[in-house]
Formats: sequence, structure tokens, C-alpha cells
Amino acid sequence: MDATGWMEPLFMYGPLLAGVLLFYAVRRHRTGLSAVEAITDSREAGLMMPASLHPLIDPAKCLGCGACVDACPEKHVLGLIHGKAVMVTPSACIGHGACKLACPLDAITLVFGTEERGVDLPYVSPDFETNVPGLYVAGELGGMGLIRNGIEQGKQAVDAIERGVERGFDDVLDLVIVGAGPAGISATLRARELGLRSETLEQESLGGTVAHYPRGKIVMTAPVDLPIYGKVKMRETTKESLLALWRDVIDRTGIQIHYGERVDRIERDREGIFRVDGATMRIHARAVLLAIGRRGTPQKLGVSGEELSKVVYRLVDAEQYGGKHVLVVGGGDSALEAAWSLADVPGVDVTISYRGASFYRAKGANREKVRKAEREGRLSVLLESKVVGIGEDEVELQTKSGSVSIDNDAVIVCTGGILPTDFLRAIGIQIETKRGTQ
Repeated sequence: MDATGWMEPLFMYGPLLAGVLLFYAVRRHRTGLSAVEAITDSREAGLMMPASLHPLIDPAKCLGCGACVDACPEKHVLGLIHGKAVMVTPSACIGHGACKLACPLDAITLVFGTEERGVDLPYVSPDFETNVPGLYVAGELGGMGLIRNGIEQGKQAVDAIERGVERGFDDVLDLVIVGAGPAGISATLRARELGLRSETLEQESLGGTVAHYPRGKIVMTAPVDLPIYGKVKMRETTKESLLALWRDVIDRTGIQIHYGERVDRIERDREGIFRVDGATMRIHARAVLLAIGRRGTPQKLGVSGEELSKVVYRLVDAEQYGGKHVLVVGGGDSALEAAWSLADVPGVDVTISYRGASFYRAKGANREKVRKAEREGRLSVLLESKVVGIGEDEVELQTKSGSVSIDNDAVIVCTGGILPTDFLRAIGIQIETKRGTQ
């Protein structure tokens, strides 16, 4: 073929190719501008701190393909700036991990905490075993707050236990599971499926932490497979629907959970056998799985009047506060969810107080619901404020403008919980502070 023959395809398809390249160049430019705008807004609003597990992106490996941006279920958490993926709204990240799975070049590592704010977590191996042989951790206590993640970890931890435990035929069980939240229920099912002799203890009621979510809270973000029970196709559902699912799981599978059994002591003898002391039960087992939450003891305000009966540490049913003046204290998701849930109840006068300048720890959807309620006059927001005293009919707060007193019938403190560090250390579990590390 002569030179003219080689040139004909170029003249024929060249404009089309140039058009395609121009389209993608313009699209990438617009996407970059949007990402820059988002990260600028996040910085100005103080929303640069991820809540927990989040991606750490290696710019040397990232080629800017955008697969991670598209994979994130929350959307707008990641963006492309100068051809590299970055977190543009870090506070909106809730640890799905879909970005890491989507990255074709392994440029993303999932980490806990940041240099500015560390996160205390128990040491856990890739098989979910702590530094104490035979003692495992799964779910929220290990930093994985998502229900889907808790379910998967519960199954995987029991798989690891089954591989390592030497089964016996004495009165020593193979496994004790502490906690009946998503990780604990999943672990209980898997233990039954594998034929492990096990018992499950729960200090409160079915569902663990989920049972204490506000009424109507949306939970669960992806379908999961439950051992024995099968595939659960829910994507987003309410707290009540999820608890109904757990009840159906228990009814259909016949698993047994011992409620009201708060575990205060776990000891391991020289032979490696654990003694687990519940409220009424004492069990000996070759392995223990802690599937408890991170709250431990609620974080208190430490002010006068906090002992009054009107002060509680979680919202169970917003309807009970109809016609009352309610103060919500805190800046995380539980506080914002409580605030907007109360604002949706006719006749409730709601105020939310937070010591920070922004609700950076909360999900974007919750921040928007609070902003909407505030715009509509159904909710008052007091940022950079703190409670200094609680009275029978009022609450004293210190604000940027000085001390103020507001009418009050109820106080809901949602400032998180104290990690059960003393309990964990008494067992011998090593606690690590994560600062942007795995």
C-alpha cells in the first residue's frame, strides 16, 4: 500500500477520534472542577475528617481512571483532581471499601484514623484473632461499623476459629460468642452450620446496637448471605424491618441466644481454656468471639443536673417527646439522626448543641436533613456551644455569644461511648491507636 492508502483511514476516522478525545478531555476538566469545588467546600466547612475506615490513595500508583469514584455507593466522597483520585468530602465516607475493590492498580489502602485524630482499636490479626490466642474480635468493636461488614466478619471469624480449634467431647464448648448484633448473629449461624458447639450471650436485647437506633433509621446498604438462612436482598431498610428480619432468622434456623447475660469477666487458664462469666451463666470454651459494640459506657457531660431522670443517652422513640422542649447534645450521626427525627414530630421544640464548628463527623445525608429542618424553623442549631448545667425546667449553655438559658423538658446526650478499654485490657487484649494506618 502506498502513502496515500495509509492516509485514507486517517482522513476518514481522524475527526471522529479527535472528537472522542475532546469529549473526554472536556468531561475530565469539568469533573476536576467539580472535585475542586467539593474539597474547597469541605475544607471551609471543617468536613475533612473521615469518621472511621477510609481510603488512603497512593498518588504514585493512581492513574486517574475514576473507577474508585464511580464505585463508591455514597457518591461524591472521591473525586479526580489533576488526574489523581482524592477524597473530596472525607466526612461522608462510611467505610464501604468498594473503592479499594474497584481500583485496578491497587493504589488504595483502607486505614483507620488520621494523623490529627487517632482511633483506639484492639489489635486484630487478618484472621480476626487478638494477641490473646483463641480470643477473636469481629464487627464494630474492631472498627467495622457497617452492618454488611459485621455480618461478613462474623462468618469469617468463625471460619478461622473452626480451622484452629481442637474440638473435644467434654463439657468445654468449642466457642462462646459475646454479642447478638449483626456480627454475633452471623457468627452464631456459621457456628451452627459448621457443627461447632457454641453459646451466644447478649447483655441486652436482640440486635445489639441496632436495637438502640432511632425509630425509622435507615440501615444496611447491600445484600448479604446469612449462613443457613440464605441471601438477604435488602439494600436500604429501616431499623424495625431489620430487627424483624433477625427475629425471622432465629425462628427459621432455631439458633438460641441468651439475653440479659452481660459478660464482665473472661479468663484464660494455662491449658488455653476460657472461662466466660455472664450474669447468670458460667461457660468454659476453647475460643471466644467478641462481637460487641464500641460504645461501652456512654460518654457523659460531667455537669450538674446530669443525674436527672430527664437525661438519657439514646433516642428510642421520637413520638414520646411530643409537645416538649428537647435538647440533643452531640455532633455525630446518632445526634443528628435524633435531632431531625424529633423535628419531624409535630409540637416538639428541638435544639441541637455541639462543641465543634461543624458536623464534620456525620454523614452528608444527616447534615442535609438537619439543615433542611433548620431552614424550615423546626430545629435550632447551636454550634460551638456546650452544656454547663441542667435544671428541672431549663438548660444552661455556653455559646460564642455568652451564656444562654433555654427551656427544657428532656436532654438526649449522643456524644458516643467510652471504648470498653478496661474490660479488654483485663482480658489481656492489646489496644492500638491508629493514625492513618491499617
